[in-house]
Parts: sequence; C-alpha cells; structure tokens
Amino acid sequence: MVLIGLTGGIGSGKSTVARMCAQRGWRVVDADRIARDIVEPGQPALAELAQEFGQDILQEDGSLNRKELAHRAFVDTERTQLLNSITHPRIQEETQRQFVAAREEAVDFTVYDMPLLVDNGLEGDMDFVIVVDVNPEERVRRLVEFRGLDEVDARKRINAQISDHERLAAATHVIDNNGTLKQLAERAAAVCDDIEAVSS
Repeated sequence: MVLIGLTGGIGSGKSTVARMCAQRGWRVVDADRIARDIVEPGQPALAELAQEFGQDILQEDGSLNRKELAHRAFVDTERTQLLNSITHPRIQEETQRQFVAAREEAVDFTVYDMPLLVDNGLEGDMDFVIVVDVNPEERVRRLVEFRGLDEVDARKRINAQISDHERLAAATHVIDNNGTLKQLAERAAAVCDDIEAVSS
C-alpha cells in the first residue's frame, strides 16, 4: 500500500483535493471526519473538553458547540496545545485502525487527509506528501466567504498552524490552488498520475 499524506493550511482546498483522490478510487482516511466523530456525545474526548474549556461549550442537546470551543482554544498556543493533547491521541488511534484495515483489504493507494500532518511531524511516515498551497490572504477570504468565519477568527486559525514555508519544505508534490476549480482538478490529476507512475 502506498501511503500519501495530503495537507494544507486551513482554507487551502485540501478537502476538495481529497474528494478528487477518492473519485480516482484511492482510499481516503479523513482526519477531520475522525476528529468530529471522537467528540460526538458520549465520547470520552467530549467530556474531557467540557471539563477543561467549560461546560458551556456543550449545546442543549449535549453536542459540541464547535464555534465556542474554537473561540476558547485558539486564543493562545497553550490553549491550542491543550485542545490537541485531548483530541490528537484519539485521532491517531482511529487513524491507525483505518490504515490497518486498508492494508488488510490490499488497497493500492491510501490518502491521509490531515491538516496538521507536518505540524505533528507525521510527514516522515508517508511515502509521498502532497501540499495544497494557497496565498494566506486568499485563504482568509475563502474562510470568511464560504465557511462563515469572521476575519479575526480566520486569521487566528491560520496563525495557530505552522508556516506555509515549513509545510512546503516537507512536500514531495505541491498543488497550487490559487486559481479556478478546473485548474485545481487538472493539477491534482497530474500529481496523482505522477505518484501512480512512480509507484508502479
């Protein structure tokens, strides 16, 4: 099994590239989806987050108010690290379970769709690392326009991640997503073609 790390800063369009990989028939292990699953009501991580960040990060139905958690977790490095210390080990455990399942099913190409791949030093575990790269100001615009974040929150989230320079230094392949969706699809296909050719 060829293991491909797919990463990019928040708002880079990484998830769109992951969907393109899935359409190609590649298995996608989605760290963001796993992160959502581990904080569902009844999960230990949710109780621990409420204990550390306040019970009022929970909504009336017991589910997580993500926006409120984000306001509290991304105020400084220490609080962000606290959030990560609760969620990351559980994300990693489920990730490994899915990798094992892919190997057992003899999947040829598995994409690890992981925003913090390089932040967490996981790039060395990958056969290839694809970085989706977008100008930071364009990322802020997209986060405000398409995800409904306010500009201050968008900038806080970008600044909580490692620099684009550090992320790009870990890349074996870079996909420029400063253009149109059509251009992104073409660039993503070219990178996937190259990985398949090198791996054959």
